[in-house]
This record gives sequence, C-alpha cells and structure tokens, in this order.
Amino acid sequence: MVGGGVVGAAAAWRLAAHGHHVTLVERFGLGHRHGASHGTSRIFRHAYPDPTYVSLAARALAGWLRLERQTGEAVYERTGAVDHGDPVAIRQLARALGDARLEFQILNPTAAGPRWPGLRFDTVVLHHPQAGRLHADRAVGALWQAATSAGAVLRPDTPVRAIRPRADRVEVVLDDEVLRPDQVVVAGGAWTEKLIGRHVRLPALRTTQEQPAHFPSDLAADRWPAFIHHPTSDFDMVGGIYGLASVDGVKIGEHGTGPVVDPDGRDHLADPAGVERLRAYARAWVPGVDAAGADPLTCLYTTTPDHHFVIDRVGPITIAAGFSGHGFKFGPALGELVLDLVEDRGGVPDLFSLRSARAPSGSAR
Repeated sequence: MVGGGVVGAAAAWRLAAHGHHVTLVERFGLGHRHGASHGTSRIFRHAYPDPTYVSLAARALAGWLRLERQTGEAVYERTGAVDHGDPVAIRQLARALGDARLEFQILNPTAAGPRWPGLRFDTVVLHHPQAGRLHADRAVGALWQAATSAGAVLRPDTPVRAIRPRADRVEVVLDDEVLRPDQVVVAGGAWTEKLIGRHVRLPALRTTQEQPAHFPSDLAADRWPAFIHHPTSDFDMVGGIYGLASVDGVKIGEHGTGPVVDPDGRDHLADPAGVERLRAYARAWVPGVDAAGADPLTCLYTTTPDHHFVIDRVGPITIAAGFSGHGFKFGPALGELVLDLVEDRGGVPDLFSLRSARAPSGSAR
C-alpha cells in the first residue's frame, strides 16, 4: 500500500482483515496536514443523483459503524443534512433517495427556517435525516488502528521514490531499500501522477488548494445539519457552497474553486479574496455564525475531469485516485472495492474504470 490517507488506510484494513500481508508506506506522519484527509469534519450523506453513489454511501455507513465497534473510536455523528437552492438539483436528489427507500422531506424556506435557525434557505429545501458528519482525523486514526490490529505493518514518514512494475511483481523503491510485493495499491492523492504516471495512463488529475474557513457560532453543534447550497439566480457560485459544524466551529467552503498547485510546492497560505467571499456568503446566508470571525484553513482537492473516482487495476498496480471534494465519506466502501480488485473479483462500478469517459461535467457531489 502506498498512501495512508482515508482510502489507503481503509484499503489496508480490509486487505489485512482478509488475510493479505500488507505493508502501508506513508510519506508523512499520521495526522499530517499536507493532503486531503486531515481535519475535524467531513460531510456524510447519501444524497447523490447517481444511484452508484447512493448505494456506495450505504455500504460505507455500515463500514464506519463497524469501525467504531471494532476500535471503540467515535468517528460518525448523525446530524441530518439539508440541500437547498436549484430546484432541478433538489428534485434529482429526492428521486435518488426515494428510489433507494431512504427517508427525506421537501420543505419550503418558511418551514425550514425555524428548524435550522443558523441558515437562510433558498428556493426549496431537501432534508435527509440519515446524513451526518465524520471526524476526519479520528476516522483515519481508527482506520490505521484497525489495519494494525488485523496484521498490517504501517510505515509512516517513509517516502516512495519510484514504483516499477516487473513481469511477476512490482518494485517499490524507498530511500534505503526496495520492497518487492506481488501487487501494490497506490492511493497517493495529489501525488498519484508523480508515483505511477509513467506506467499507467491516468485521466487528467487536477490538484487545487481549497480555501474553507471555520466560523464561530453561539448555536450548539447539534443545531447544525450539514448543508449544501446549490447555485440559483440569487446565488451564482459555480460548484455551490458546503458546510457543517465541527469542534472548530462551523466550516464553510466553496467547492473546487481553488488554484491549481503542485502538492510539493504549495504555500498553505490563506487566499484573502477567497476568505472574503466566504465572509460575504456567511453574512448573506448563514445568520447563525459570526461572519467576521472567519478562521481560514487550506486543503487539497485532486479531481478527475468528470469528478468521478478512479478505482482500477493495471497488472500488479491497483489505482485509487481522484476522491477529493466528496470521497472521504465513502472510505470503508472504497477499501472494499480495492480489495475486490486485488483479489480479481470484479465488483467495481464501470463508472470508476480507467476506461470510463472522462469528459468534464458538473460535480458528482
């Protein structure tokens, strides 16, 4: 295994639990801030227009609950979620939830406002009560713990210098040794192209530095659902806005609007213009926070042109990439898809294949 973020850690857990000899090498230490799996908050939701993601979310939730039972670590909290804005998007989400027999409600802004006083609503509101939030740092730590308990060997602070496929196995070159496993799983996030781009024809992976911020609020965390604002004529932000409560405050972020960066050369510095846009959004649409109190942070997105994941295998190399922006919630299920590939059992949706069309589209979120 190369890469110890949420997907790599989940894959290491599932592979080790199924009897595979697993060594996970991670360039940085546990809990590092250089990639896309850190922090205190991620949205968990089933509400996607594509049934592939709806069913994958159900599989993932079962995995998160199993992880909690196995490790004793609380990583998931059910809070519900609200989508509002574009009526077409809301209808698509409601149809997908209904087809999956998942509970939902459609409300108008007048009815929704008293229930969630921290938010101002636009046009129409979809409430999905089975949604919630994940504590990212605790979740990744629990996945590492579960992988270790299952027999995986974890090697943090271990950069991979090269990956070289051979006739019957693969070489993973470290600073002071060469590992020669039968197979390698690469879940390298923003570093995927650098690690295997010479050997695997990948779709264009775009890495951006994103600019969310935490805002203080006098409302208790349990008064906040996760929320997504889909663009309308009154709110024309491309990609929309997401948010949720966390121990650090109410997190608000634009979706996929940051500049393209090299993961080895980014500055981690807040973008003043981006922070001001979030303050302006909070003033207009999130009355339950102190808009002036924005505490910015940065993170990486690595996405494909169509925002769908890449989960596929080429010879001894299994690739798991392009998850940023909406992949964290699926962690345990993605680990199981990697297991299916390693064991050559199929089961991975064609949507995630390297052969899938990768024309740009709207966000899968």
